[in-house]
Amino acid sequence: MKILDSIKSPEQLRLMDAALLPQLCDEIRHTIISTISKTGGHLGSSLGAVELITALHYVFNTPEDKIVFDTGHQAYAHKILTGRLSKFNTIRKKGGLSGFLKIYESPYDTFGAGHASTALSAALGMAMARDQKKENHKVVAVVSDGCMTGGLAYEALQNAGQLKPNMLVVLNDNQMFISKRVGALGSFLTKLLTAKYVAAAETEATKFMSNFEIGNNALKLAYRARSILFSGALFAELGFRYYGPVNGNDIAEMTDVLSKIKDIPGPVILHVVTKKGKGYPPAEEKPTKYHGLGIFDAETGETIGKSDKITYTKAFSDALLKLAKEDKNITAITAAMPEGTGLNAFRDAHPDRYYDVGIAEEHAATFAAGLATQGIKPIVALYSSFSQRCYDQIQQDICLQNLPVVFALDRAGLVGEDGPTHHGVFDLSLFRNIPNLIIAAPADENELQHLLKTAFDANKPFILRYPRGSAEGVAMDKEMKVLPIGKGHWMKKGKDLTILAIGNRVYPALKAAEILKEQGINAGVINMRFAKPLDVKIIKEAVKISPNLVSVEDNVLAGGFGSAIAEALADNGLKADLLRLGVKDNFVEHGKQAELYEDIGLSAQEIAKAAAKKFK
Repeated sequence: MKILDSIKSPEQLRLMDAALLPQLCDEIRHTIISTISKTGGHLGSSLGAVELITALHYVFNTPEDKIVFDTGHQAYAHKILTGRLSKFNTIRKKGGLSGFLKIYESPYDTFGAGHASTALSAALGMAMARDQKKENHKVVAVVSDGCMTGGLAYEALQNAGQLKPNMLVVLNDNQMFISKRVGALGSFLTKLLTAKYVAAAETEATKFMSNFEIGNNALKLAYRARSILFSGALFAELGFRYYGPVNGNDIAEMTDVLSKIKDIPGPVILHVVTKKGKGYPPAEEKPTKYHGLGIFDAETGETIGKSDKITYTKAFSDALLKLAKEDKNITAITAAMPEGTGLNAFRDAHPDRYYDVGIAEEHAATFAAGLATQGIKPIVALYSSFSQRCYDQIQQDICLQNLPVVFALDRAGLVGEDGPTHHGVFDLSLFRNIPNLIIAAPADENELQHLLKTAFDANKPFILRYPRGSAEGVAMDKEMKVLPIGKGHWMKKGKDLTILAIGNRVYPALKAAEILKEQGINAGVINMRFAKPLDVKIIKEAVKISPNLVSVEDNVLAGGFGSAIAEALADNGLKADLLRLGVKDNFVEHGKQAELYEDIGLSAQEIAKAAAKKFK
């Protein structure tokens, strides 16, 4: 029987002989690899954090002691050790475990973790609440090195240094973001790992170890290349005691060090070094590829079931390269996601015009604004759900000054298995209210390339949003062209009703029209292309044909595309009966994209059913 099968909770884990922990970690790692090969998910970070997480639950009295994770994709071992082993094969499946942390999934998930740089603020809040209530439990924040580039992390650090609560921050340093680490902080952390810096800390390490009653083995630990103490100047200035770097993939070292520092008063940082993809050679060799991936062969590491169609991300990447070849002022910016946004090709082709600012979307937006003031043509490529973090910068620094910055928002709409933290279903509602801003969404990959050219030609703030995954498989025009801004396109006309669709719901709307035709309902379809400015002229044409309208969008209904249609009807005195279809007022859980669109009524079948019911 495997050791892991007998561990139903951290309480049982803490009863184990420490000598068995290495075998347990191997079993956890094997479970993660074999499961994620069948379900897809975030692999590399979770493999690297197995020993760290096991040690935390072994040393701390969870769930009374609170462990707060930054970015939940490092926490699969946490799920396995906290009573969810039997359900781990359901991870990221509809109705199964979330790929991230959720406070309503387990009492051990103390705070939701989907976006980065939040753990320090949340953990500080928990620590101060504990002190207000005069309780005694521990609070630990587990923060990956990439998350330390986010401004929110530093706001929390300076506040913690001021308040000085008893609080441990574990800096999980795997020398990577999703892609390679960038920025000054990355250089600083690298310095802490070099021999000369560690050597300079040996005296301090000896002093630190002398505070404990320890044997020779522990004392030798202090003198190893990765000693357990280094006076990190940056963190010390912020009011933290800094210890490390330590080997986060050595379970004995981790349990020993955590046991010795957990009762040190005040804010403490433990710098832990882990290897992304640890224990799985394909993930160790290609950590960026194996950060997150679909189903793969566990033996070979090769992915399974790839679509032959081009992805929207690839269509964007190819189009941007063509445009940048012709225009030397086009400059690309991303926030630690070159591969995810398709900017890795631009980076390789034009390194002098490419900027990765780390996990700092707010800075990316205002940085782009600064470039734009000097005649550069910046494009900021983000995931839609991450763009939410820079609303103020888009409004104040870009649109108020009417600066020509293009935003390419990948993963618009439902992203699938990553779930509610990553669904890009709020951007239309968030940004449609901002003056000077143009918002467009292509129906397919060919329209995407034309709209990208249109975005640069507009010379105004411009958002281009497009979905995750395979595109429609349409033929690509050899030459890109500028499309008229604020103009929709009739796909087909019908006398009984008209479906006004935008983005990746245009083709399902066309299929819905075919289904309705079989039921004797003649439905037209308009590809609206632009959520702002809205094509009021084409809406008037539709109302003349039939007052029955259906709006379809992959965005929340509140304040979205359908709301824009309703406003246009009211403002222009148009008498029409409008059925709005989109994401209702709730968070959509995880599952396959097709499953989710069916569930929320945005598949072709469900669009047709809703239209038929409404207009009979």
